[in-house]
Amino acid sequence: MSRMKILVTGSSGQIGTNLCLRLTEEGHKLQGADKRSNSWTDKIPTLIIDLSQRDVGGNLKELASGYDLVVHLAAYAKVYKSVENPTLALDNIVMTFNVLECCRLMGLPIIFGSSREVYGDIHHHITDESLADFVVAESPYSASKISGEALIYSYSQCYGLKYLVFRFSNVYGRYDSDIERMERVVPLFIDKMYKRQPIVIYGPEKVLDFTYIDDCVDGLCRGIKRLHSGSVENQIINLAYGEGNSLVRLSELIAESLGVDAKISFQPSLPGEIKRYVANITRAKSLLGYQPQTPLHGGIPKSVEWWLSWNHRKQNQ
Repeated sequence: MSRMKILVTGSSGQIGTNLCLRLTEEGHKLQGADKRSNSWTDKIPTLIIDLSQRDVGGNLKELASGYDLVVHLAAYAKVYKSVENPTLALDNIVMTFNVLECCRLMGLPIIFGSSREVYGDIHHHITDESLADFVVAESPYSASKISGEALIYSYSQCYGLKYLVFRFSNVYGRYDSDIERMERVVPLFIDKMYKRQPIVIYGPEKVLDFTYIDDCVDGLCRGIKRLHSGSVENQIINLAYGEGNSLVRLSELIAESLGVDAKISFQPSLPGEIKRYVANITRAKSLLGYQPQTPLHGGIPKSVEWWLSWNHRKQNQ
């Protein structure tokens, strides 16, 4: 991959942190933008900026001067939190608008981090990228991602914006343990089982497609390279492992990796949550040469090992 200058929004989140570190290792110049500092590493230069505020485009435009590409990952990503507080979904839309304005003014291509949530539960057997139905948004969060995709398409049509949209699915692994800020299922289950506390599975019938972080970052890097070269552009691509697993299976793998017996109770799925999703990753394979390497039974032991190491460092600080 030729050396590039890349602006990454949401650089303090899990995907952003892993992506920035990978790109830095490859010799690219990185600039992060986030509303909070990175709690994992000091190796990512980060502008502290709230992209959900109106009229921040000027600051972002100045920041992006001389860069080759923008990766927009910044978002409030917890589905049920957007049900409790739908203003978070509006913030996601405003963030995407501000970043798109920056890209339009600077003539920069964009990679947008979308979500499997755009498919809605009504299409739980349909995951072809061309068949998402924008009238089936089942949560304000999914509506915000649908809105983001629609804005990107409109900017492409009206201003010639070049883009790739990646629809992520349950990314887990390294730098995914900040449960004080945002509860995510894998680190939450690891934390509770490690402490011998019971866990609650909301929706024992759920089957989801879990994506190990290294596979996700590999797909993103492949997309960055191809968008920059112009060999692949203006595409929507599912980025996942391509295999379904239940939350029950997830909890079993975590318990096995920790060497504990899981104490599990069950509740109905929360409002707005998708109950089944297994990605069709044919397009990622054909356009990007994407070949995910880590199934859930291989990724959970790695995640638990990293979590134990991180928890040990945290307790000894």
